[in-house]
Amino acid sequence: MKDGTAVPALTTGWFTERPVAPALSESFSHVWTHRMPEVGAPPVIVTPDATIDVQWIEGKLRVAGPDKSPQTEVLKPGTTVIGFRFRPGAAAQWLGTAAHELRDQRVMLDDLWGAKARRLADHVGGDEDVTALIASLEGALAGAMPARIAADKVMIAAFTLIERGPPPGVSLIPWLGRALALSERTLRRRFDEAFGYGPKTLDRILRYQRFRKLSHKAPRTSTALLAAEAGYADQAHLVRESRRLTGRTPLALARMRRSG
Repeated sequence: MKDGTAVPALTTGWFTERPVAPALSESFSHVWTHRMPEVGAPPVIVTPDATIDVQWIEGKLRVAGPDKSPQTEVLKPGTTVIGFRFRPGAAAQWLGTAAHELRDQRVMLDDLWGAKARRLADHVGGDEDVTALIASLEGALAGAMPARIAADKVMIAAFTLIERGPPPGVSLIPWLGRALALSERTLRRRFDEAFGYGPKTLDRILRYQRFRKLSHKAPRTSTALLAAEAGYADQAHLVRESRRLTGRTPLALARMRRSG
């Protein structure tokens, strides 16, 4: 199905999120649900947002992301997706797989964990009530937590630095290397393992996320001003990056959100 028929994921159906249960909070930040319309559910575009999720769809667990390019997904009408969002840098340790191995993919947890994933799914109740199902999933995931897991403080610091944005006019890689006391080669390797791509790609994705947050807070502010505040050289730079990461211009996306 052509991407032209697809809509941004959050412009269709019903989406909610909340913090995960305390037992999962070291590795996950939020649990979210997205229920597709009962009739006429369109394909949805999932844009890169520097996250990795474990998702429950129709009784099965899969891993989504990290995405470097926009992905189009087709879900049955009425489908409810429940997603558990990893904290930055936590997915590789929890899954036992480097993030770059999962880039731009949707992988069944069975393919990564085999029988362990099937046992985990067996502990999830068959509740139709979403609240009860989420509680069951949280319990099952907590039981599957690795015995020894420690936060990757260096990569958490790296993510935070890029999320805030480098100082104007500063070259990203040398700046990060100095801040984290890592060589360029080690920096790239650690980023691939933790986030699925290098520092420059993460910087592009998080800069676009800054723009999106700013545009939601101040929808009447000019795009040029929001682009500058988000860290773009100019509005044309923003438009190029928006096409690259979403397949559409910011104006086209805003129109789709308003009509969704």
